[in-house]
Amino acid sequence: MSYSVFRPHPWHGLPAGDAAPERVNAYIEITPFDGIKYEIDKDSGYLRVDRPQLTSSLPPALYGFIPQTYCGDEVAKLAPTCKLGDGDPLDILVVSERPISRNEVIVPARVIGGLRMIDRGEADDKIIAVLESDPYWKSVNELSDLPAILTQRIEHYFSTYKLIPGQAQPVNIQGRYGKKEALEVIRASFVDYQNKFKGSGKSKP
Repeated sequence: MSYSVFRPHPWHGLPAGDAAPERVNAYIEITPFDGIKYEIDKDSGYLRVDRPQLTSSLPPALYGFIPQTYCGDEVAKLAPTCKLGDGDPLDILVVSERPISRNEVIVPARVIGGLRMIDRGEADDKIIAVLESDPYWKSVNELSDLPAILTQRIEHYFSTYKLIPGQAQPVNIQGRYGKKEALEVIRASFVDYQNKFKGSGKSKP
């Protein structure tokens, strides 16, 4: 039997998944029931409170990141208007037919597409996936297979989740992409992670 004696760091200590990039592990930070935006603390690996959700919209699905990914130069190359990635692990939103109300869980996810999002001039892609082995979404293989209203809700959430009344909107969604491009983004984030951390002896940025 093999197991971790201590809790692994969710970003650096958990695997991205044996079948990545098509099927990945998603570490969930917030759920559709959270009025608070939680975010991984890069030093400790625990969740910390980032801010209250500032608008009335809540995340339409589970939201977190893919372990051992990094948004750096290679991810930025796939976004023509960006020169930099946002320096965070690659974000992922996982759609589930049955409600999952807990965060800090590992969710096996099947990638179907993504959104190209620019945050203050930096690449901040949002990978979109469905819960692996969820029979409700069995026939969904591409982002375009999702119900249009659900995709619209996802776009609306990400276009407003950083909105502060009286201030300029920092986020720009430049478009959607399908599974093929999503896999390219994930592969690029693996390369960025290796370039950032491999052989450095670091356990944090």
